[in-house]
Amino acid sequence: MPQKTIHRLRIELKDIQPKIWRRIEVPSTYTFWDLHCAIQDAMGWFDTHLHDFRIGPRRDVLISMDDEDMPGSLVEWKTPIADHLAAKGDKALYTYDFGDDWGHDVSVVAIAPQATGVSYPVCVDGRRACPPEDCGGPWGYEEMIAALADPKHEQHEEMREWAGKFDPEDFDPSGVSFYDPRQKLKAWQEYGSL
Repeated sequence: MPQKTIHRLRIELKDIQPKIWRRIEVPSTYTFWDLHCAIQDAMGWFDTHLHDFRIGPRRDVLISMDDEDMPGSLVEWKTPIADHLAAKGDKALYTYDFGDDWGHDVSVVAIAPQATGVSYPVCVDGRRACPPEDCGGPWGYEEMIAALADPKHEQHEEMREWAGKFDPEDFDPSGVSFYDPRQKLKAWQEYGSL
């Protein structure tokens, strides 16, 4: 019987400084739907917006929830990640929330044997908190951080009230909980949304 493997992936938000990133390990048998769910959980998003993956040398292959009739596109719950992220260095672009346009660079760090006694997926490392949902994408996030950091900023109080106790440096990989992607898929297929 062949040994089970995992994909060790680095997920990094685009257009953000200092970097916000996660390193996760997922079973190599995962589909892109499963990977979507793992990214949502590891980053801390709420999965309330649309998303897609773009792969290929020019990111010309679209992998999304329901665009199988679109030329060159694949349905994510039917497409194994191992078919397109097959080797160290392979990459994809994952976009979440087409309004805020949160781009995530997804890179294969390694493909390795599964460790005995580990329940996958798992978040093994990362830095900085996920931006709040609906904060305006990378540029709105930058403005929010500037307002929160400066008590004299004209939007400081408004942003403090809106963001609550948000700490941009707060992230602990051991605090990441992963949810069963099959349950989320079943809900989406039954109700047309999550």
